[in-house]
Amino acid sequence: FTPFLSNSFHQQNQPETIETSLNFLSTSVDFIMMNTKIGAVDACKPTSNGLGCLSHNTVVSTIQNSSSIPSTALVNSGEPTLGRHLARRLVQIGVTDVFSVPGDFNLTLLDYLIAEPGLNLIGCCNELNAGYAADGYARCCGVGACVVTFTVGGLSVLNAIAGAYSENLPLICIVGGPNSNDYGTNTVLHHTIGLPDFSQELRCF
Repeated sequence: FTPFLSNSFHQQNQPETIETSLNFLSTSVDFIMMNTKIGAVDACKPTSNGLGCLSHNTVVSTIQNSSSIPSTALVNSGEPTLGRHLARRLVQIGVTDVFSVPGDFNLTLLDYLIAEPGLNLIGCCNELNAGYAADGYARCCGVGACVVTFTVGGLSVLNAIAGAYSENLPLICIVGGPNSNDYGTNTVLHHTIGLPDFSQELRCF
């Protein structure tokens, strides 16, 4: 996931927990890591199997994801995953409502957001609505957050994020993305624009 932050986070006098959260959230993380135990290492490399991931008999297996464990089991397991950490950090910085549009690359995170006590997930009909809802929420409550999916979602929410940026509003936009094994494989993935370079969306932000 690539969280995009309005620059006003660093300009306002907020509690130290917010600053700590921002340092964490400003880091780009992969979708696959939502189900990864904290401390696990992403040692997988693209292979020539046409799928951009390791075959089942490969020795390197440091990533634990939802392919073999049901999502609900992971969410309810209590394991310290990055998805759970993101959900808790949002609560700690004062977010109680997250505006979202489900998509392939953010579904696992949405499971963690739903399961987090004190966090309410609000579904929106499109990404621009989610972005402007988070904008209004930030104006009323101090900090807003929205979650969208890769490319089709990230590009659709751009105007709302640009508006929040221009108004110095504290708004967090978390955008799902392909897992790291898919980068550099030259494969066309769902929600891409047909190019092997997946960084176009990040450059727009």
